[in-house]
Amino acid sequence: MAEKVYVTSWKSGANKKVYVTNWREEANLVVYKTSLKSEAKQPGVWFFAGYATDADMKIYFTQWKDEADLKIYYTINRSEAGPRPKR
Repeated sequence: MAEKVYVTSWKSGANKKVYVTNWREEANLVVYKTSLKSEAKQPGVWFFAGYATDADMKIYFTQWKDEADLKIYYTINRSEAGPRPKR
């Protein structure tokens, strides 16, 4: 999964529709936000790019869980970042 992401306001312009959950158990991916592009190399460590051309993937945040391609949970601990096992 791409770790440099750009947030778009247009659903049709996104590679993935993302839903943010407050429950770790509900997430497909645990995400740690980094401010350094060079740190965005391991799965789940995301750098939010200011321009679409700097990103590997464009995402759209949806408020509807059933519409999402990816459900994420934010963490403040980098070591927790990454894909969650399938249930």
